[in-house]
Amino acid sequence: MSVDTKNIRNVVLLGHSGCGKTTFAETMLFEGKETTRRGTVENQSTISDFTDIEHEKGNSIFSSLMHVNWRKCKINIIDTPGLDDFVGEVIGALKVADTAVMVLNGATGVEVGTEIMWEYIQEYETPTLFVVNQMDHDKCDYDRTLEQAQNRFGKKVFPIQYPLNQGGEFDTIVDILRMTMYKFSPEGGKPEKVPIPDTEIQKAQELHNQLVEIAAENDEGLMEIFFDQGSLSEEELAKGLTLAMASGDFCPLFCASATKNMGSGRIMGFINDICPDPSTRQKIILENGDTLPCDANGTPVLFIFKTYIEPRVGNVSYFKVYSGSIKGGDELYNHDKSNSERISQIFVGNGKNREPVDELKAGDIGVTVKLKDTHTNTTLVPKGSDIKIKPIKFPTSRIRTAVSSPSKSDLEKLVKALHMIHEEDPTLIIEQSQELKQMIIHGQGQLHLDTVKHRIETEHGVEMEFFRPKIPFRETITKAANDSYRHKKQSGGSGQFAEVHMRIEPYFENMPDPDDLNVRKKEVEDLPWGGKLAFYWCIVGGSIDAKFSNAIKKGVMTKMMEGPLTGSYCIDIRVCIYDGKMHPVDSNDMAFMLASTAVFKTSFGHAGPQLMEPIYDLEILCSGDVMGDVMGDLQTRRAIIQGMDSEGHYQKIMAKVPLMELHKYSATLRSISQGRAKFKIEFAEYASVPHDIQTRLVKEYQKEMAEV
Repeated sequence: MSVDTKNIRNVVLLGHSGCGKTTFAETMLFEGKETTRRGTVENQSTISDFTDIEHEKGNSIFSSLMHVNWRKCKINIIDTPGLDDFVGEVIGALKVADTAVMVLNGATGVEVGTEIMWEYIQEYETPTLFVVNQMDHDKCDYDRTLEQAQNRFGKKVFPIQYPLNQGGEFDTIVDILRMTMYKFSPEGGKPEKVPIPDTEIQKAQELHNQLVEIAAENDEGLMEIFFDQGSLSEEELAKGLTLAMASGDFCPLFCASATKNMGSGRIMGFINDICPDPSTRQKIILENGDTLPCDANGTPVLFIFKTYIEPRVGNVSYFKVYSGSIKGGDELYNHDKSNSERISQIFVGNGKNREPVDELKAGDIGVTVKLKDTHTNTTLVPKGSDIKIKPIKFPTSRIRTAVSSPSKSDLEKLVKALHMIHEEDPTLIIEQSQELKQMIIHGQGQLHLDTVKHRIETEHGVEMEFFRPKIPFRETITKAANDSYRHKKQSGGSGQFAEVHMRIEPYFENMPDPDDLNVRKKEVEDLPWGGKLAFYWCIVGGSIDAKFSNAIKKGVMTKMMEGPLTGSYCIDIRVCIYDGKMHPVDSNDMAFMLASTAVFKTSFGHAGPQLMEPIYDLEILCSGDVMGDVMGDLQTRRAIIQGMDSEGHYQKIMAKVPLMELHKYSATLRSISQGRAKFKIEFAEYASVPHDIQTRLVKEYQKEMAEV
């Protein structure tokens, strides 16, 4: 039976690895009677972490869709990985969620992964509630965790609950919204409601009054009632808090112990009563900038936010119904591929288990299988509709490696398997680099790429090797040089003859024309790989016929595509052809092309050749106690520190680092920080390679060429 939009709640569980999201989801399902027993991560029996690789690694790697019926609502739950290497799974889930549940580890507080998740929450403007989990941990410190959350995310993080005790004896929660106290049995589950003790009543009442003010501030009518009566009814309080959450002015904070099954039922009750339904969230933004209301009576609009390729099934597509309703057998249109897709069956999911349903209405999340040519970020609509949901923007990659298969016969299988995983995971980028003559994959971190390798070998049966990728250097010059070259070949029959006199010099925007040459024609060309080539034809008197200018330019470009130093692309050079000779019979395009290639190579060597390397902006977020080690490691990588700042109780380091020095940086940073640091990179510029490194690289290239 389909659920009305107003009775749907879509929540995504977020948090740093190890905070207990998967266990918390398991407890929610158990409390909602979707399961009869609570699975554990240790026993590999949870509903959400159901794949072999997740069992092997002991961590969530994929987002997992579940649902539970609680009172009048259907709560769709998406459990997400806490490791930043799998952030694509997080972003896809946030796209379709209406509430973010940020799970904090009560023993470690706000961790760096929490900071990263908050950035994405802010981007999607998702209403958020916090759960301080692991209240039963011996080192749990609720007050410190609350203080950290308020310092980092603002005073809008407000405690709905606080523990009367914590650590191994945790079993009691004071609820300031309901103004009651929950006392749990050792087995957890449904608590006993008891009066708040006299020692706590003043603290609870003060917090409750602040909560009422928060509710009243978001609605003029409620504010008037509050001023007149000094309080709000339970219904008025719920309305005000819903508005406050939707506006982002209020982030309630709860406490729980997922392992002891304490507190999840109250949180689900709050989700049911207060958290926004899909229709009350901001209208959905379309690709063209327009908005779409979440209306069950509107045009059917289905958006694919996740694709998973399941053995013996094929494509499993996870979708949200943004408008209208979807039934099994519906025919929808994919504008990206210009073809129709038949939704043969629709399901609701609980991990790997799928239950068929007849219909899903606007706001609901479901699963379908065997779509022919539809993947993540695709919008499906009735034919004739031009509605297209704004696609998910996935983060740029932070790590790269070259890949190959030991067996040439398996190379095609490897490429096919990589593209299949890319369909599931758009943060994995596959590049067939003509420039570097390597197949390179780009990902979010070493664990991300190691996981891809594991899946390729176990699921697809193809061996895969990682090796250090080449660097896309650029070559240029630092001074002017004049040279000439005569190409002469006579081997019977017609010969080849061409003589070219060339000046090369560094090019920069708006540079003046040479005052000692008679410029007859000039072309400034944007090169496909960046930079420019300025080609000047300065021949006077017909020593070379103008018809050969294109061949000479082509010869120059040939060598610029495989530079003299390391075989890298050349950039920002001005070439002036100012003299030469030709033969009435033996001169032709090929002769002049070969002559210009040769003279360019010679001139390049005389013009102060300079190798340029890509430099990246690196931003690191780490805890203060590992900052010294992180800085020390950066010094070994030729990094230039641009600045340092604090972000919450974490330190931010900004530096410029050569790409050459970032190989395996993800694994190194994880090791240095024990997983308590994150980083991101972005291309900044090309800069000169130090002389000693340039000399070494040129010698290595010459040796490599000699061995070919």
